Amino acid sequence: MPPKEKPEEDYSLKETTPNIGTRNIAPANHKLTLVEQRQFVYVRIVRAKNLLVNNATGTCDPYVEIKMGNYKGITRFLGKTSNPEWNQVFAFTKDGLHTRILDILVKDKELVHDTLIGGVSFNIADIPTRFPPDGPLAPQWYRLEDSNGVKVLGLGELMLAVWIGNQADDAYSIAWHSDAAAVSSQSVSNTRSKIYLSPRLWYLRVHVIGAQDLVPADKNRNLQVYVKGILGNIVLRSRVSVDKSANPRWNEELIFVAAEPFDDPLILSVQDKIGGNKVECLGRCVIALQNVDKRLLPLAMGDKWINLERHVEGGEGEKEVQFSSRLHLKVFLDGVYHVFDEPTSYCSDFRATSPELWPDRIGILELGILKAEGLLPMKSKDGRGTTDAYCVAKYGQKWVRTSTVIDSLSPRWNEQYYWDVYDPCTVITVGVFDNSHIGTDDNKNGGTKDPRIGKVRIRLSTLETGRIYTHAYPLIVLQPNGLKKMGELHLAVKFGCTSLFNLLYSYTQPLLPRMHYTSPLSVYELDSLRHQAIYVVCLRLGRADPPLKREVVEYMLDTGANTWSLRRGKANCERVLRCLRGIIGFWKWFDGIRQWKNPIATIAVHLGFLVLVIYPTLILPTCFFSLFIVGVWRYLKRPRHPPFVDTKLSHAETAHPDDLDEEFDPFPTSKAGDVVKKRYDRLRSIAGRLMTVIGDLATQLERVNSVLSWRDPKATLMFLIMCLIGGFVVYMSPLRYLVILAGTYVMRPPRMRANISSLPQNFLRRLPAKTDTIL
Repeated sequence: MPPKEKPEEDYSLKETTPNIGTRNIAPANHKLTLVEQRQFVYVRIVRAKNLLVNNATGTCDPYVEIKMGNYKGITRFLGKTSNPEWNQVFAFTKDGLHTRILDILVKDKELVHDTLIGGVSFNIADIPTRFPPDGPLAPQWYRLEDSNGVKVLGLGELMLAVWIGNQADDAYSIAWHSDAAAVSSQSVSNTRSKIYLSPRLWYLRVHVIGAQDLVPADKNRNLQVYVKGILGNIVLRSRVSVDKSANPRWNEELIFVAAEPFDDPLILSVQDKIGGNKVECLGRCVIALQNVDKRLLPLAMGDKWINLERHVEGGEGEKEVQFSSRLHLKVFLDGVYHVFDEPTSYCSDFRATSPELWPDRIGILELGILKAEGLLPMKSKDGRGTTDAYCVAKYGQKWVRTSTVIDSLSPRWNEQYYWDVYDPCTVITVGVFDNSHIGTDDNKNGGTKDPRIGKVRIRLSTLETGRIYTHAYPLIVLQPNGLKKMGELHLAVKFGCTSLFNLLYSYTQPLLPRMHYTSPLSVYELDSLRHQAIYVVCLRLGRADPPLKREVVEYMLDTGANTWSLRRGKANCERVLRCLRGIIGFWKWFDGIRQWKNPIATIAVHLGFLVLVIYPTLILPTCFFSLFIVGVWRYLKRPRHPPFVDTKLSHAETAHPDDLDEEFDPFPTSKAGDVVKKRYDRLRSIAGRLMTVIGDLATQLERVNSVLSWRDPKATLMFLIMCLIGGFVVYMSPLRYLVILAGTYVMRPPRMRANISSLPQNFLRRLPAKTDTIL
């Protein structure tokens, strides 16, 4: 029997109908409108006092165990105290709950069998419900009961609070959820939802003008001096000065990316290249960024002279000695540019650094992260595949991380988040990852990376204001072995407009701040600054608790978006062809008119052409009305959901394995010489064809420019004579008749047309170009 064909994977976007915003417990609970509201039993264990001590040891090592049906939560263990304090919150979901009793047990930790000190029981039906934004429920003291449910003096008391709430409760993000009961207390913080803020980024611009009175060790040789700047772990160098004297000049700018708060100082040093790899420091200065001026408006900044210091060995060791050497420079923090940490095509914030230049807010973005379905196992646990999934969403400076759902291939988060929107042409990114840092041994998992499961991008300008979009987005990951669907992510998105006028007005404004146009940064500078910005953001977010790992931040920010990819190059070429498809289609239609394939249509076009020429005032109105009619007609076929990944256009499904292997090859390459040689030859072949296309385009443009250059005197003379004759003809003849004659000539029947190139084409092809001057 022939082998069964593998079923084609479905990568399409699907509309869903989740039960959101309809299970409100109370009218005041207005925060959760994009998620399915889930009820939780919250238990806050505060402290205990006067606990019964063990008669054998004379001490008490207490902890609290909370049981509700099959759910169980345990506080951290505190040793040798009768008055422990925990201050921990537990959340138990009521979904599928088959019990009516909540048991809270205080136990004494023993080597063999833990001893029950006492407990407290609650009937779930009697637990009060809290409706945010009400204040938190005050904890109370409860006298402990023995195993028979009798309150006995001497067992001690426990302070706690129990209530029923949902995801909008303040305790939701800090609670130890029931599905994470198996997670160690050291790793439980990695399972909670968190909000992170990217640091505000500034351009630190150091314009090095020159230096004065440098003192080298050898005064009889020519100096080869450059300036080195250090900001944290970022090092930049200027070029070597052309002046070989003690007063060199550079007139060069070094640009760093600095983040608030400014912890690291700027260290500038003047280095002299002695020979080989040896350098001599002729002086340095340390500048605290807190003392650096900030440019908040597009104004010129003043320069200054800074004294240089140098390490000198003395009787008491090394010390800083000030010389007469000085450094002439401009240094300031620039807040009138936007600092890119994302690709421009996927940017979520185009505002300048300075808040004074921020536009008015135009709306609010609401995102509901509902659930995921059909996730692939990312690791093995107890001999079976499992996934501990969490989501990360990024828009503007605000990053959000959902709670981690432990051991589930169909996790449910139902968490809702909000962002202020300042520009509709921005993109929100949502990524799904597997948590690899929730083991019992943090040191063992310290170097483990969180595997990526997939990513979703949604452009706000494609959303209708006020409408709730609920879709299942396929999680697609391109791997060296091909395209793989990792599951589906269910989201609810709403873009609410606070000011329609500001929303429409934003379309008339420049996308970037003004300085990006009046004093633009070069492509190489932007690429270097973006790498600096990503490094700084990764460093700052990695210092949070729990940290947002570097691999997560880089994946969300598309760090490798500019790497070479033959697959992506093919996709871009196809994009160009798709854009030209309309022009090509129009030319085919017009060629059919010229060929008289449909005589009725050709005669109708002739009549319309004559009417427009005779009455030229109808030309522009006809064009505008035609565009209006086409736009109204296409409104009926408008897209009903946000755009998503097109795997066919991306050539992800049909990519050759060798192309994918080359795309995922690190830089510099790790492949053997034969593989590199093969890929280099292929790249040369592709670049040769591209070079030919660009050369042909340049040749045609040079021929047009050479018409009046007298490079070919005969051709230029003929063109001038034709221009002179044409000027007299146009002046003496009415323009409408000339247009009618030209249009009728172009649309003449095929029998009156010769199958050879036209006179203008022949003339243009004979004009000279600069191909003869290229080696």
